[in-house]
Amino acid sequence: MYEHVDPFIGTGATDLPTPKGLASTWWWPKPQVGNTHPGAMHPFGMVSACPYSGAYPTGYGLYDFNTEGVPDLLYDRPVASGFTHFQQSGTGAIRKYYNYFQLTPMLGPLDDLGTTWDLLEEVAEPGYYAATLGSGVHCEVTVGPKSAVHRYTFPANDAARIVIDASTGGLAIPHSRTVPLKAHLAMLEPGVAQGEIHVEGVPLAVHLEVDAPGWRQLLWYDRRLMPGGTRLDFDYIRPTTLRPFGLMFMGPSRAEQTVEVRLGFSLRGCETARDNLRADVGRTQTTFAGRRDRTAASWRDHLGKVEIKTESDDQATVFGTALYHSLVKPCFAPDESPSWTTEGPYAFDICTMWDIYRTQLPLMTTLFPQRSVALAGALLSICEQEGNLPIGYRMAKGADRFSRQGSALAHTFFADLCQLDLPGIDWDWAMVHLEMDLRRTYGEDYLVHGVAHPISHTLDLAYAYHCTAAIAHKVRDRPLAQQMRDLAQGWRAAYDPGTGLLRDSTFYEGGRWNYSFRLLHDMRARIALAGGDDAFVGLLDRFFGYDAAPVTQPGVAPSVAEMDAGYGLCRFEGLNNEPDYEAPWSYHYAGRPDRTAEVVHAAIANQFGTGRGGLPGNDDSGGLSAWYVWATLGLFPVAGQNLFLVSAPAVAESTTRLPDRDLSITTTGFEPVEAGGPVSYVQSITVDGKTLERPWISGRELRHIRNLHIELGPQPSGWGTRIRPPSTSDPPHAIGGEA
Repeated sequence: MYEHVDPFIGTGATDLPTPKGLASTWWWPKPQVGNTHPGAMHPFGMVSACPYSGAYPTGYGLYDFNTEGVPDLLYDRPVASGFTHFQQSGTGAIRKYYNYFQLTPMLGPLDDLGTTWDLLEEVAEPGYYAATLGSGVHCEVTVGPKSAVHRYTFPANDAARIVIDASTGGLAIPHSRTVPLKAHLAMLEPGVAQGEIHVEGVPLAVHLEVDAPGWRQLLWYDRRLMPGGTRLDFDYIRPTTLRPFGLMFMGPSRAEQTVEVRLGFSLRGCETARDNLRADVGRTQTTFAGRRDRTAASWRDHLGKVEIKTESDDQATVFGTALYHSLVKPCFAPDESPSWTTEGPYAFDICTMWDIYRTQLPLMTTLFPQRSVALAGALLSICEQEGNLPIGYRMAKGADRFSRQGSALAHTFFADLCQLDLPGIDWDWAMVHLEMDLRRTYGEDYLVHGVAHPISHTLDLAYAYHCTAAIAHKVRDRPLAQQMRDLAQGWRAAYDPGTGLLRDSTFYEGGRWNYSFRLLHDMRARIALAGGDDAFVGLLDRFFGYDAAPVTQPGVAPSVAEMDAGYGLCRFEGLNNEPDYEAPWSYHYAGRPDRTAEVVHAAIANQFGTGRGGLPGNDDSGGLSAWYVWATLGLFPVAGQNLFLVSAPAVAESTTRLPDRDLSITTTGFEPVEAGGPVSYVQSITVDGKTLERPWISGRELRHIRNLHIELGPQPSGWGTRIRPPSTSDPPHAIGGEA
């Protein structure tokens, strides 16, 4: 899928055709922008590099801070003041984190630092970005796992220069700058320097090499040069008195002269940063092309894990880019933890767990299980050192600041790994932390009062107890497993039997309708609580807008009244927001896989497209993109249960390269999924030639199946209506056997 990736998808405000049919009734409250960036990234790499305008939220692009509706403009065209490192992908409201060590190629004096130039002729590929600044300098960047390489092509000039600003970070909007509180810079030898800044409690070190023979190298402070200086040290920096500082390389340039800048990064000091640079690019000069080729090869390998057959170039582009966006986070930095000194797995930018635990993490576990094992080890170390399993984690020290969004979500991730029997995890060690984490913050309310508010946390915690019970069973602690299973029944207290919905409460970004249809461990009892299949389907139909009139989406700076009216619809938020990701598959548990197909195909056809405005909302570290990948394949992971629901795919054929073997999904009777077009329904399924009556397969089965063949047709059938996906209250004989 490498050739089909367009890194610009999602970088602009949503610009999709007017939705047709069912999708026209969905209402989008969250920002209508993907919040992605086109910069150079390595698969799951530590480092990214991207042009910097200071815009919200990645540092790239045109937009001001926003939390709802269409984003307002900071700029009317793409601009940049330089190139920074470490960007988030698709998230919102984190604002001031990252965008460190800004590099700016300049032809004017140092006083011009901070000028924004037009970005012309932008080009982006996986692992590579290029553009020409309005100043006339052509800029290219690529990255390795722990490094970045820049190449600048200058026009003829008497005093060309490359300026490194070590004092900047965050965004160029109010309240969003990051200030280092300590900093140390040093010139080591001609063309070689190093530095370390302490930001958000983390020491970020860089080793830097510049291939510009004959150029001068100088330190600078407050936009003034420091001739003869070789070190610049700040032991205590106050934000109110900070003046910019950094390094500069300066000299005459010939027309079309290229200058290469190589940077190795580390969270464990400058020497390690130098070693990381050597490991990523070697010891030779002019390494840009080689590093770019190796990163491209890594992307080809990662993106080659899934292939689809489609006659539509646009669909191939949307799918390839969705897969790409699903494989950039978390940022893995093995042996780099700034919080403990031992070697081993470490990951940061797990932002945000509530966005990725249902879609992106299961995709990583399916395609790259050893990455998930490494993430599990990192999470356990974080818990041991910092006191909790994070709900969100960044390159920053301090207590978890995201507890209001969700509770105990890592337990879901661990449960899937546990049931796959993957080596590399000490489950006894894991069990200690998983159990203790359930008693923190909202977990105490759950244990003492039987309910936690926001009420969605009651569901989080009940599900986490269910997931942890599976792990307790693995370590043969049967009394603990039973205790966990008993506590997992507390989900019932969250619902009002009179309405079949969650009880009134506060909710994080949404309302009780948005959170009422998540996939629980006992969907049989959940549906019974709502009044049975017909009543539950009726609630879902109401939520998804069946027979409802089209709605108008919020615009720029929507009013309170406009937003309140939209929320009053109690409507599916159409993948513009993550609480609804699972909801379409709730129909499966009520014997209506036909409805699942209708909703999912409406979303695929109406809410994803090509171009910068091709996403309906924040991509959220690949959580949204991973949803699209799964939906296109006709599968959906029930995270924490090692279970995959099967539905009508959006492509005629696909091949997924799993660790043990390739899985092909083929169809007959396939019709392209188009906005306003007919829906294809599953008529029957065979697994390696054997009939599959049930609408799900286990994760263990998925690893061994060679072919899943799906017969499709224009009308709903009886397939998947009799045998339901498993629930904990199922009688033993009710669960279908292995395929």
